[in-house]
Amino acid sequence: MPPLIMFDLDQTLAESKQPLAPDMAERITALLGQTKVAVISGGALAQFLKQVVNQLSQEANLSNLYLLPTSGAQLYEYKDRTWKNVYAESLTETEAAHVISVLTEVAQTSGLIDFESPAWGERIENRGAQITLSALGQDAPIEDKKAWDPDKSKRKILQKLLAERLPEFAVGMGGSNSVDITRKGIDKAYGIQKIAEHLGLRIPDMLYVGDQLETGGNDEAATRTPIKTHAVSNPEETKQLIDQMLSYTH
Repeated sequence: MPPLIMFDLDQTLAESKQPLAPDMAERITALLGQTKVAVISGGALAQFLKQVVNQLSQEANLSNLYLLPTSGAQLYEYKDRTWKNVYAESLTETEAAHVISVLTEVAQTSGLIDFESPAWGERIENRGAQITLSALGQDAPIEDKKAWDPDKSKRKILQKLLAERLPEFAVGMGGSNSVDITRKGIDKAYGIQKIAEHLGLRIPDMLYVGDQLETGGNDEAATRTPIKTHAVSNPEETKQLIDQMLSYTH
C-alpha cells in the first residue's frame, strides 16, 4: 500500500461534477483507514466538499484526507474538525481581471463559444488560484459536456490561442468542456511536489490515479514527476483498483 494515493476527481472517482457513488464512498472510507488519500482537480474547494467529503461516512478518517483544489494551486488538510489551508497560490485581482479579459476575447473570436447562447451556470469562474472557462457552463449535463469536445480538438485550439496571449500563465485542459488558467508552473506536478514536502514523503513511493495521463490530458503534469501512475478510463476501473489494493491488506 503506497503511503499516499492521489486521485483525479472527475471521470476517475466520480462522473463530472457529480457526487461520489455510495460504493465509491465506501471504498475511499476504507482506504482512509489504511493510508493517506489526496484528491486533486480543477474545481474549487466547495466542489470537493460537495462531491467527496460530504459523501463519506462519519467513520471516515478525514485526518488522512488531503484536498488539492484548482489543479494543485491550493492544499487543504483536516485539523481540529475543520478544513485548513496549507498554501494557496492565489491570483491577484489585476492578474485575474487580465486573464478573464483575454479569455473572454479569445473564446469569442475563435468562434468556438457563443456567449449569446444559453449556458448551464457560469462560463467563466474565478476560483481564486485559477480561472476556469467551461464552454457550456459549470452545471451542464454530463452527456452534453462529453459531446462538446470528445477528441479535445476545440480545447487544444483554445489552449494554443490562450498560451500565445498569456505567456506568463499556465493554460491546461480541465474537465470535458473546460480550460484552466493558473500562474506559470502551478499545476498537478506542483501539487504533487508540495504535498510530498508537506508530509515528508518520497514522490516515487506515492501513486497517482487518473483518466487523462496521456499527452494533452489534464493528468499529464503528474507524469513529469517521479510518482507512480495508474491510468483508468472511468470510476468503475478505479473501484477495481481500490479493491485490489485493499485486498493486499487483508
